Amino acid sequence: MIVKLLDELAAERGNDIALVDERGSASFAEFADRTTRLTSALVAAGLRPGDTIAMVAGNQRESFEIMMACAHTGITYVPVNWRWTSDELAYVFADAQVHTVFADLRFADVVATALDDARTEVRLGVLIGTDPAGPSRPPFTSYDDFVASGSAVAPGEPLLGGPMFYTSGTTGRPKGVRGGLTGGTDVPSEVLQLVAAGLSGYVPAGGRTLLCGPVYHSAQWAFSFFPLISGSAVVMQHHFDPVGVCALIDEYRVTNVHLVPTQMKRLLDVRHEVGPGFDGSSLAAVWHGAAPCPPSVKRAMIDWWGPVVSEYYGSTEGAFISTISAADWLRKGGSVGRPLDTVELVVVDDQGARVAPGEEGTLYFRNLLGTDFEYHNDPDKTADAHLEPGLFTTGDVGYLDDDGYLWLSDRRIDMIISGGVNIYPAEIEGVLAGHSAVADVAVIGIPDDEWGEAVKALVQVADGFAPGDDLSRELIAHCRERLAGYKAPRSIDFVADIPRTGTGKIEKRILRDPYWTGLDRRI
Repeated sequence: MIVKLLDELAAERGNDIALVDERGSASFAEFADRTTRLTSALVAAGLRPGDTIAMVAGNQRESFEIMMACAHTGITYVPVNWRWTSDELAYVFADAQVHTVFADLRFADVVATALDDARTEVRLGVLIGTDPAGPSRPPFTSYDDFVASGSAVAPGEPLLGGPMFYTSGTTGRPKGVRGGLTGGTDVPSEVLQLVAAGLSGYVPAGGRTLLCGPVYHSAQWAFSFFPLISGSAVVMQHHFDPVGVCALIDEYRVTNVHLVPTQMKRLLDVRHEVGPGFDGSSLAAVWHGAAPCPPSVKRAMIDWWGPVVSEYYGSTEGAFISTISAADWLRKGGSVGRPLDTVELVVVDDQGARVAPGEEGTLYFRNLLGTDFEYHNDPDKTADAHLEPGLFTTGDVGYLDDDGYLWLSDRRIDMIISGGVNIYPAEIEGVLAGHSAVADVAVIGIPDDEWGEAVKALVQVADGFAPGDDLSRELIAHCRERLAGYKAPRSIDFVADIPRTGTGKIEKRILRDPYWTGLDRRI
């Protein structure tokens, strides 16, 4: 017997392509066989339901084998950001009590250093790829050998296992988010088929998924792993390349893809390079989220790719909260849509009182299906995120309009208070991002003796433009033309790069810290 979630697909579509990465492809039959053997090998290695493994691997076939194997053994898996340092990895390995680490050869050195850290108690390291030093390179065993050691018959009853994603966090160390699919319970694996079926309104079942963002992020995972369970092949690109994305869409007749705004901007930048040779007619669902999208970028993508471009608002903690179609967005430009029927949305003021439509406040959410989350090993952070049991926030600020559409202002922690007036950077960033000289931008508050905080824009200049005083004046004037004067940046610094997480979110803390160093206040 092969693993439950793939048995029908292997029987009915065994020769069809299931997974494509930059190193090759696998059919559904091959995928099912390797996953079954890996499942058996995990059990033989002593892993049990509730145990945790970490996966420091890219957008590659092996990542999906590992995730699918865990989904049948009750094992929790932590998809780790492959850009993290050894210190960050060691922290996660220790915090999550990781038993086994799967690492791709590209990341072997940094993982090996993390495994030498005194904080970790990892018992097994498995290396994906062929190492010139030999398959038994310490402290790893070979992934292919590990898979080959397993049986072609799946062991025992399949129990649900799933991911624990570590949030990037705004202060301190990241924390793992434990939800209903994390694992360690007696829930059968088949529940994932029900969850995947619920995604049918978002992506076509049995289509072709393009994964071009890091699978260690919850949205990229959800928009690739769940469609796979429903029979969609997954075509992967490890490092985002906009020209390559267009080529893959046409070559594999991709039906659905998840993007972040930065990727959309980069796709638009190569539109003329791609030219009329790009067809794109196979696309049925293009979803974007994870970060605010400049209206000019969103509108240009709809003009190019058509009404298939939709947006969602959500979080690692709360999954999907609201969605908006291209047609509704064009009518309600700037909104992130209506909350789903399964979500209760509450807007509260600083005293925790609920406010009326049109009034701004902190957003709280409740999943009406009864699911909730907790931060791993951090009950205080879990409690702080909840207004009451089941009603949680991720710190976002916004409001509901009279039609029930949700509008975001910003994250509370990013809010700038200047002269007692609240200023939300996202609005300013959206305006600056629409200027042709701006490749990327972040807006932060910096210390100001008179105003408390002053608005500063950090700008990554687009090719063909020169940073300097003239451009600064032009960009500030651009803002003043489109925003109230107090929202316009007082100053602009030009930077080589705007640091972002793998999901496209700006790492504001990294940008703010140099301006606040040596002061006894942070706002």
